[in-house]
Amino acid sequence: MVHKELRRVAIVGGVRTPFCRSHTMYGDLTNLDMLTTVLQGLTDKFALSGTHVDEVVAGAVVTHAKDWNLAREAVVGTTLAASTPGITMMQACGTSLQAAMGIGAKIASGQIECGIAAGSDTVSDAPIVFSRKFAKRLVAASRGRSFMAKLSAFKGLKMRELAPNAPSTGEPRTKMSMGQHCELMAKEWAIERTAQDELAFTSHQNAAKAYDEGFHDDLIVPCAGVFRDNNIRTDTTLEKLGELRTAFDRSAKGTLTAANSTPLTDGASATLLASEAWAREHDLPVLAWLTDAQTSAVDFVAGDGLLMAPTIAIAKLLQRNDMALQDFDLYEVHEAFAAQVLCTLKALEDEDYCKSVLGLKKPLGSIDRAKMNVKGSSLAYGHPFAATGGRILSLLAKQLHERGAGRGLISICTAGGMGVAAILESAGREE
Repeated sequence: MVHKELRRVAIVGGVRTPFCRSHTMYGDLTNLDMLTTVLQGLTDKFALSGTHVDEVVAGAVVTHAKDWNLAREAVVGTTLAASTPGITMMQACGTSLQAAMGIGAKIASGQIECGIAAGSDTVSDAPIVFSRKFAKRLVAASRGRSFMAKLSAFKGLKMRELAPNAPSTGEPRTKMSMGQHCELMAKEWAIERTAQDELAFTSHQNAAKAYDEGFHDDLIVPCAGVFRDNNIRTDTTLEKLGELRTAFDRSAKGTLTAANSTPLTDGASATLLASEAWAREHDLPVLAWLTDAQTSAVDFVAGDGLLMAPTIAIAKLLQRNDMALQDFDLYEVHEAFAAQVLCTLKALEDEDYCKSVLGLKKPLGSIDRAKMNVKGSSLAYGHPFAATGGRILSLLAKQLHERGAGRGLISICTAGGMGVAAILESAGREE
């Protein structure tokens, strides 16, 4: 076996569609439509038409059975070389970051030279599934060799069999929604409603400022006539946020609202990664290096907090790289819920949690909140599940490039009690 020295993994850059609340601007689009749009936007941005890319790895969380080959079909719909493979995968909200992790590992080991990590999600085009009994009737009818044989498949049909199973993003094991799980976490960690609203307010303010400053000009690909996210609230106030009813626990003990939780969102993102040599050969920039990443999980069925796995991923990353939590210039913490972010931060400061759960001798400590989500995050932009990792990856890489130096830490919680974390380092500015 030939042992090769690991190579650095370059983040060349990325794009995304504007993110829109479900059942609004993208109501008629499919995951394939949006994923094809964003891949073509990335192709145009980096002049890749006709170019062979070693892998496009992409996925969606809310998807139809017909989209089993989603990534490859999207590639074929672009002007990338037809020889570009498309690989479809899914890890809930961590999908596109996990895709980048896999591509990065292959680049580092020399298996490939370049790849695109992408994700798309639309709740507006959620699959409607019939009951299993009626589905079996349809299969039997399709197999019938005569009209009467096909008709006999529906003998004894009852109207209740026609009732569709409503699409749900709830946890199959607990039958609870992510918001319900997060309410439990908020109660366990004593996260107050006012702190959640303040975090949501800051996210909207930072996102609006980023747009006003032109930060997103080269990160957004227009889609279906939309040029900007439609969830950002430039006119919201803490007073308005405080007036909203709670969404998951309607009692006086509830704290999560529609405003301090991410809305159901449609959108897509894509990020180009490469070896340094491939980027230079194609005269492409290197914004940052993807230096390490980690996936972890918790036993949420047995009572662990559903969205607490990022704490484990972060701890493992820091230990492996002999780093402290404070050794970063920027932090991108996915805002699935304001309460989830605050629970994560509080856990990292908690001595008992860090000892009993993370296996550490002392707490990881606090971070400078002024360095966290400085361009806004999911509470403002929205959260198309599989696309969020790519949004964060491209946004952080650009920030590090503009700074010219520094490190960034990414933390993303996902359904199924999982978490994904990654470390990026600035590649410096090219003058």
